[in-house]
Amino acid sequence: MGKLPMELLQALLARYTQVDDRLVVGPRVGEDVAVVDMGDRYLVIKTDPITFATDQIGWYAVHVNANDIATSGARPRWMLTTVLLPERSTTAALVEDIFQQLHQACEGLGITLAGGHTEVAWGLERPIVVGVLLGEVAHDRLLCTADARVGDQILLVKAIPIEGTAIIARERREELLQRGFSADMLTRASDAIYDPGISVVEVAGVAAEHPGVHAMHDPTEGGVATGLHELAHAARAGVRFYRERVPLLPEGEALCRAYGLDPMGVIASGALLVAAAPEHAPALIQRYENRGIPCVHIADLVPAEQGCTMEMEQGNLPLPRYDSDEITRLF
Repeated sequence: MGKLPMELLQALLARYTQVDDRLVVGPRVGEDVAVVDMGDRYLVIKTDPITFATDQIGWYAVHVNANDIATSGARPRWMLTTVLLPERSTTAALVEDIFQQLHQACEGLGITLAGGHTEVAWGLERPIVVGVLLGEVAHDRLLCTADARVGDQILLVKAIPIEGTAIIARERREELLQRGFSADMLTRASDAIYDPGISVVEVAGVAAEHPGVHAMHDPTEGGVATGLHELAHAARAGVRFYRERVPLLPEGEALCRAYGLDPMGVIASGALLVAAAPEHAPALIQRYENRGIPCVHIADLVPAEQGCTMEMEQGNLPLPRYDSDEITRLF
């Protein structure tokens, strides 16, 4: 389960995608949005499904899609959703709950729920929500992952793995209670989608206004390790990752340890990777800290021939890539 291997996806995109004069950013590995020139502005388009979570699935769908719009420097505006429901367990109450989650999350971000499709589908065991989100950005404010440069410092804003922590706690609560985890701790872990939150819209806005920021990327499936691979691939660079610097959510660290999961490979929505010129990075870190938001220099972009490595106490190791997110081992 999980993402297609990066090499396979690259080959498919090279073989089956087309060129359009108004398509400013098209399908390529490491880029999470498409960008279309609308004349006086760019239209930024994102689609992403929610397949792991079942509880609060509508909330996840809005925020996960909005995050990628925000990392391009754009403002999320209009959302369409496809809601696929299981044939054996769908009730009117379940459907209304998902719609309410979509409405509340959109309202909180100033997004208009513009349309979509809903159906009870054969063969499903749980709901799946697929979002399509549209945003707008001025021509001179667009940020692309491919614009990251060799020499940039990679900053991690907030902590990891926020989304993974909430999913584990919500999907395995009864099991974890039986294993000795306290109800209070699991409630904090479940509420991680709200605090510190899976949204990076606000923190991405801070980086988008800061000089010397070349790119942003939010690590989702495959965690921060895979996010760094994607960022480096898009920028045609290598990466040197300082694993010991990464801030871990205490509840997430405990839950990952309980299931033998590597936090670096657990779905990490809620964190933000920022590629910034080294002369501007310290001021951006301070800007976040002034707002009470953790921000740490966790990696550097290096020439491609140096590859993707992870600096540990025992020496440098290849940076692992998790095409199958660690959390899939629970499902």
